[in-house]
Amino acid sequence: MKRQVEIFTADCPLCEPVVALIKETACENCKITIHNLSEQCESKICVTKMEEYDVKRLPAVAVDGKLIDCCKNAEITKDDLVNVGIGNC
Repeated sequence: MKRQVEIFTADCPLCEPVVALIKETACENCKITIHNLSEQCESKICVTKMEEYDVKRLPAVAVDGKLIDCCKNAEITKDDLVNVGIGNC
């Protein structure tokens, strides 16, 4: 079963390294979806998901429908990503 990885970004210089880190860490069992909030997706799913996960800052990452703890108030690290299963095939 694929791990659902959702990245919330504003397509800014602070978000780009996190997107790159996730792509580098992910394996074939990770399905990555990027919600670029600066583009306000047509279906508004990005805003709906942001509200559902209670995203308060960007970048933010949700795995399998849950905002990961490091996105609530700290910098995102590779260890944080691995601890929630990103890249564990």
